[in-house]
Formats: sequence, C-alpha cells, structure tokens
Amino acid sequence: MAQRRTPFGDRARYWFDSTLARGAAALVGWMALLCLAVVVPTSAVLVWTDPDAPPSLAERLAEVWRLTGETLRLGGASGTPLRAMMSVLLALVTLLYVSTLVGLITTALTERLTALRRGRSTVLEQGHAVVLGWSEQVFTVVSELVAANANQRGAAVVVLADRDKTVMEEALGTKLGSFGRTRLICRSGPTTDPAVLPLTSPVAAGVVLVLPPDGLDADAEVVKTLLALRAALAGAEPCPPVVAAVRDDQYRLAARLAAGPGGVVLESDTVTARLIVQAARRPGISLVHQELLDFAGDEFYLISEPALTGRPFGDVLLSYSTSSVVGLMRGGAPLLNPPPETPIAREDLLVVITRDDDTSWLEDCAGLAEKAAMASRPSPPAPAERILLLGWNRRAPLMIDQLHRSARPGSVVDVVAERGEATIRQVSEADADSGNGLSLALHHGDITRPETLRRLDVHSYDSVIVLGRDPVPGHSPDDPDNRTLVTLLLLRQLEEATGRELPVVTELIDDRNRALAPISPAADVIISGKLIGLLMSQISQNRHLAAVFEELFSAEGAGVRLRPATEYVLPGSETFFATVVAAARRRGECAIGYRSRDDSSTSPRYGVRINPPKRERRRWTAEDEVVVIGKD
Repeated sequence: MAQRRTPFGDRARYWFDSTLARGAAALVGWMALLCLAVVVPTSAVLVWTDPDAPPSLAERLAEVWRLTGETLRLGGASGTPLRAMMSVLLALVTLLYVSTLVGLITTALTERLTALRRGRSTVLEQGHAVVLGWSEQVFTVVSELVAANANQRGAAVVVLADRDKTVMEEALGTKLGSFGRTRLICRSGPTTDPAVLPLTSPVAAGVVLVLPPDGLDADAEVVKTLLALRAALAGAEPCPPVVAAVRDDQYRLAARLAAGPGGVVLESDTVTARLIVQAARRPGISLVHQELLDFAGDEFYLISEPALTGRPFGDVLLSYSTSSVVGLMRGGAPLLNPPPETPIAREDLLVVITRDDDTSWLEDCAGLAEKAAMASRPSPPAPAERILLLGWNRRAPLMIDQLHRSARPGSVVDVVAERGEATIRQVSEADADSGNGLSLALHHGDITRPETLRRLDVHSYDSVIVLGRDPVPGHSPDDPDNRTLVTLLLLRQLEEATGRELPVVTELIDDRNRALAPISPAADVIISGKLIGLLMSQISQNRHLAAVFEELFSAEGAGVRLRPATEYVLPGSETFFATVVAAARRRGECAIGYRSRDDSSTSPRYGVRINPPKRERRRWTAEDEVVVIGKD
C-alpha cells in the first residue's frame, strides 16, 4: 500500500513546532531570524528612498546596517509617506522583538529557578556526608552530624529524598534551627534510582548513610537503595564508607551484601529491644545511653598509645585524667572490659570515652585513689524479677527473647495485649521447655481502658514496660504514640491514688511526644528512631565503632551497668573519682561515670555525669549510682 505523502505545509509546521519545543534558546533564535527578516528589508527601503543616501553600494549597505542596529526609533525618518510608514514599522517590530525577548529571558530564568528549587543540580562538594532517605531519623542524624562538624570548616551534609527540596529544607530548619558552620544541601529524587544518586556526588563523599523510610517495605527499600548506590559507585576507588539500618533480621544479610565489604548495617529492632530490657532492669540506664551516643558530651574514640605497650590493662584505667579507658581494639575485634592483667600490645588501640579525638593525654592518677574510702562488701545476688509488659508490637518478641536469655530463677513476665497471642504462646511454650525458671503469662485486654489496669497489681512489679503499636501505613506517625500516652495517663492516675511511683519504661515512636508524656523528666523513655539515628551518626565518624556498640548493647557482653555507689565507696566519704575507678578495677569493671540522685531533678542531664575528671572530688551518698562497663 502506497504511503500517503505528508503536505509540505504540515511537515514545515511540525519541524517548526519541534524546534520551538527545544526551549528558550530556540525561541530566541527564531525571534532573531524573524526580526532580521523584517528589519533588514525595511532598513534597505529607507536607505534607497533617501534623497541624501550615499551614492556607492558599500556606503548604502553600511547605512542599512546602522539602521538595523538602531533600536526604539519611533518614526525617526522624514520625507515621503512611504519612508514614514517604514520607520514606524521598524520601531514597532523592534518593540515587539524587545518585549518578546524580555519575556523569553524571564521565562528561562523562572524555569532555571524552578529547576534549582526542585533540587536537580549536582552537588560539587568533597568529603561531605550524604544522607539517603527521609524518616523521623533524619532530624537526629543531621543534628548529630552538624554537632560533629562544629569544629570543622567547609563541612556539608547532603540529603536526598523523594520529597520537595523546599519542604525538606523548611522541615530541617524548623526542627534543628542553626546549622553552624555546616552547609545543608537538599536534593529531590528517588534514592533507588542509580541515575539520581550522582546528584549527591557519592564518589567524593566522606560517608553515606541510608535511612529506613516509614512503611511496611522499609527494609526492602533500604536494600534497593544500597544496590542503587552500588551501581552509582561502580568503578570508584576508594568507595566511601556506608552505614545503613534495617528493622528485620531477615534483611540484614542482603543489606550487608548490597552495602559491600566496608559497609555497616544495623538491626534497629534488636538494638531497641535490648536497650528497653536493660532500662527495665536498671531504671535510668537510658539517660546514660543518651549521654554516650550524642555528640553533645563525651563519646567513644579509638586511640593509639605506644607508651603503654606492655602495661597491664588495669594500670591503664588510671593513666588518663580526663578520659575513661573501657577496652581494647585488637585485630579489628573489641575487647571491652578485659581482665586487669591483660597486657597492652603494640598494635592494640585503646577504646576510650573522651570529649574529642585530641583530648586524651597521659597523666598518672593512681596516687589519687584512697583505699580507706573504698567499700569492700560484694554485690548481693540478683533477685528474681517481675516485669509487666503492656502492649504489643514487632519488637515485643525480641524483648521477651532477651529476658529469656538472661532470666533469673523465679522471674515472672506478664504480658497484657489485644493481639500477638499466637506469638506470645509460642514464646511461652519455648520458655517452658527450656526450664530456665522464667514464667511468661498472657493477659488479654485493652491497655487504654482503666478497668484493664485496675485488675493488675501494677505496684507489685519491679518494672512496667509500655509499648506502642506498630505504625499503620496511611496513618499519621503520631497514631502509635497516642495509645501509649493514654496508657501513661492511666498509670499516672494509679500513682497519684496510691502515692507510690511506678518504675515505668516507655517506648515512643516520635521524639516530639517525649514532652507530652505524663512522666517525670528523668524517667526512661526509648525513642527507637532517635536511638538508631544516634548510633548511625557515631558509626559514620568511625565505622570501627560498630563492633564496639555491638558488644556494648549485647545481652551476653560487657555492657553499661548502673550499680549502687555503696558497692564502691563508703557512704558519706569524700574522695576523688579515681577512688571509684580503682574500686571498680578490683571488681573487674571499668567505671566511667556516676548518677547523683540529688541532682536528678535540677541537672539538665538528670544527675548523669559521664567521664568526670579523675581529680573530681565529691561526697558520695547511699542514693548515688556508679556507671560501669561490666557484665551482670
């Protein structure tokens, strides 16, 4: 069948439309051609009809060029009517061209500004931090990175998320305020697209952090983002360190493979569950974790000290006046709180808690320890514990598993929830078969109803854990916390009715609800997203700290403990903190701070003091607690 021939006019119109679609440059070009097509012939008519026109052709062409170059000549020519009409026509064409050109330039600038607002330009930074994804954790991560860069010039944090650039900048600016010396740069686009990731210049970045987004498919999105990052960094040497977080353990291996050999992947639900259990067993421990993880105070660092080679670890504990030594990094593996007689090898790195990476200097403080002030009584055996778990979410089975692994004989865990019965019964049967002495019981009920809590003798429990529901897609992120806040109100009512304070540990999803919770400011509140954000920020500065935190927060390893001060120093004695360190060394522990009950209500840190100077002298009371690194 013969192909129908397209008319020349249609083809010309299509070609003209195609050139116009190329943008402002094509429009300016067409305007220039159309203008010259009218202005040059009109100028030629004006020159050739002028009685005083020069005789030679070259001079007349020069006059035509001069008239063409003149703009906004409104009727400048005189003489015959034809000359006046041509002059007016030339002025009108010039006005039309100038006004159209101004409009095109304005449109082009507007389009450029709109593109910039969309965040589609490539970042040209070096050594910056790249944050991929958007969730409640982004505020914590950016805030901590800004704090870590407080003493650095030219630092930058680049955030890429599938959101409007202006909205992200306003949200971060409203929540965090000033960014100090750090430049905040937002770019808009999907983090799972390898063609979009180069906008953040990940090849030149100092570190890349991948945040789990909100939603049921958060872990799958993290894996896809890591794969996209891997494709964007293909062939780059060296690749920047990558820090990511997933919720479920089943995605951790896939995320590690996608992150590469230098990547660090955290399992947020497991870490959160461990810290909630620790807080339930020792109230106030969450305040210590907050102090250790944020950049506002003292943090973990790895330092090399050749002068201590061959010395036993016990001597090193009193070798720094303003730093607390808690372990060794040997062959890439952490040894927290090793035996005091462990010798320091030349290749070992010391794990210390100090203000900054340049604030650790040697100073022998052994002479400050006063043996007469040390307590000699051993710690009493840990009694059986009674824990009440109110609510159920995806982290609840992990908490029960943590309690199961370290259960004390005769311990009781009662669960009150509306759902999760199958999982609870399955765990309960496993505990019964294990024979470890942990009694686990399920009570069905709505924890937001007063009658449910009245049926329980809540004051008979050593700790009460309040959990919120898992976020539901399509609902406000505040929804899970709403039920938690209602439950806390009911518990507060029980406290007021009996005049007895309840040892409550609360899990919240949104950090903004911390101020709304009807509990004391020094109570244990675990903000799961904020906690993982703090961990990611710490590891982003030194990825070798990931192994340190893994050991620190594990149920079986040497973790952070709060012990009565009377187990270390005599109550009422006034002595240096070096005395407490020496007393802890005799017990096989590393003392890193204390909590003063007298300052718990007035101090901005609620009485928690991490890494005090060894020369700090104070009077110790029976209500004080010592923060140590050790085992149960």
